[in-house]
Amino acid sequence: MTTLTAFSGPQRSAAGPLDQIAETLAATAAAGRPLLVIDDTTGRVTDLDLRGTPDEIVARHAAPPRETPARGRPRLGVTAREVTLLPRHWDWLAGQPGGASATLRRLVEGASRAPAPQDRQRTARDTAYRAMQALGGDLPGYEAALRALYAGDAEGFAAALAAWPADLRDYVQAMAQGDPAHR
Repeated sequence: MTTLTAFSGPQRSAAGPLDQIAETLAATAAAGRPLLVIDDTTGRVTDLDLRGTPDEIVARHAAPPRETPARGRPRLGVTAREVTLLPRHWDWLAGQPGGASATLRRLVEGASRAPAPQDRQRTARDTAYRAMQALGGDLPGYEAALRALYAGDAEGFAAALAAWPADLRDYVQAMAQGDPAHR
């Protein structure tokens, strides 16, 4: 379930799944206060149509219902692309059960289910970057904070964010640490 965090100026106004925060978002929008909504998973700004009641807002942004499966062979959503490997890699893949495609799918699935620590760290850093860009691109210490974020300098990052409003600073620091519980 996607969680969102909404800011009205430098203040955090709501955080959680859309169905839980729709009422607060609608009231903030109706009051004419500025509102910036961030997707906690990606750090990207999310555009929401906040007209109507909270139930209408949630219904409008709900995922479309899945179609009932048709009879016959299922569509797998496979996209054919070229993969360049060395001959020894092709030889190894040819000897695997299910062939090259099945083996590559298993390897990709396994790697995506258990991302390496450096992958989680990179994802958290990139998510924090996108949120920082939207929330604090004109705040003091922004560029120093970015340099520290990408250098892996946690102390320098915290020092550069020290002058930021508390809600923005805490949110960005939690994202940089990959800590969704404290966003």
